[in-house]
Amino acid sequence: MSSHAVLNKADMPAEDMVREIAQAAHDASYQMGLSDSATRDAALTAAAAVIRDSAAAIKAENEKDMAFAAEKGLNDAMRDRLLLNDERIEGMAAGLEQVASLPDPLHRNLGEWTRPNGLIISRVSVPLGVIGIIYESRPNVTADAGGLCLKSGNAAILRGGSESLHSSGLIARCLQDGLRDAGLPGDAVQAIPTRDRDAVGAMLRMAGLIDIIVPRGGKSLIERVMTESRVPVIAHLDGNCHVYVHENADMKMACDVVLNAKMRRTGVCGAAESLVIDRAAAAPLLPAIVDKLHAAGCEIRGDETAQATDTRIVPASDADWDTEYLDAIMSVKVVDGLPQAIDHINAHGSHHTDAIVTDDATAAAMFTSRVDSSIVLHNASTQFADGGEFGMGAEIGISTGKLHARGPVGAEQLTSYKYIVRGTGQTRP
Repeated sequence: MSSHAVLNKADMPAEDMVREIAQAAHDASYQMGLSDSATRDAALTAAAAVIRDSAAAIKAENEKDMAFAAEKGLNDAMRDRLLLNDERIEGMAAGLEQVASLPDPLHRNLGEWTRPNGLIISRVSVPLGVIGIIYESRPNVTADAGGLCLKSGNAAILRGGSESLHSSGLIARCLQDGLRDAGLPGDAVQAIPTRDRDAVGAMLRMAGLIDIIVPRGGKSLIERVMTESRVPVIAHLDGNCHVYVHENADMKMACDVVLNAKMRRTGVCGAAESLVIDRAAAAPLLPAIVDKLHAAGCEIRGDETAQATDTRIVPASDADWDTEYLDAIMSVKVVDGLPQAIDHINAHGSHHTDAIVTDDATAAAMFTSRVDSSIVLHNASTQFADGGEFGMGAEIGISTGKLHARGPVGAEQLTSYKYIVRGTGQTRP
């Protein structure tokens, strides 16, 4: 995997570099859109093999990124997102193979009907074209996003966080090797080889060469993209996720779900940041939940009622209800029943992922229908907010918007459609 071309690009002004990459991706997208499913799946399988063969080299590049992260003073949760070990590298390879095993999202007949004049109209799935993905920290997103774009016949331009430059660059080159092995253009997956923030702005100005921008990161990144982009955006917003413990919740289930939702991995977007609990359940349940969280090293911030229930809970500020910690911190809000819980979550959540724990089917149905989030769970951890867990192989992000795609954005969500009309010589009167 030669890095000569990559280094040459990195020496260019950001605008020129991104334009050259985008033009190459635009050209490659035509061939990708015409490719058959077997060829694209062969590329994914080949890329998985290259990643496994390159594990030692990937870890060496990741060590450079981890050192850079330490210099920047990133917290433990952010460094955990950045770290690549043998298990996570194998996870990337296995994820590509799982994506390869999925049904072809292209050329599906989404609907067909015949008009009174005899015209047969079909709606058929097609690629979006060139997808620009801007993300922070997690270098495994490079494999997930690149693989999903490849599966769906798109070209991808990947701009990882400055701290993941070395890891993401090598992973992208593994994907390029897989593409070439299958006879597809390597330029269908490219990583932006610079930490220069101007490269992000340049991507946002590439209307006509980039078809969709997918930002995946913190509020400041999302706000910048939404403000500056001249390219349509599928936004992956912050994950201010909640677990609501209803008065009819099972104690053991509530403890297990809250602990997993918060502490399994605190730095992922599906990590729960807030616990909402019914006043009727607070006295018997909250101390047991706090026992679990406290033993796992979690700081708990709560309102006055929560503090009165357990002295280990420190005061929460108004800002805590709106905060994505990505750390071992959780806020606790005590509410007077289901309607108040729903109102609190809709007002303060990021419409990402929220869960209810209850044995009351009526309460669960009301919660799942009225909480305005892309993923709503009943009696399950918010950490299932993941394309792999949804059977999509991977996901490019969790879309919290309502246009085009919502929830996990997998290969199927990276397609659009066109209409094909078949006639027998009809002319319009």
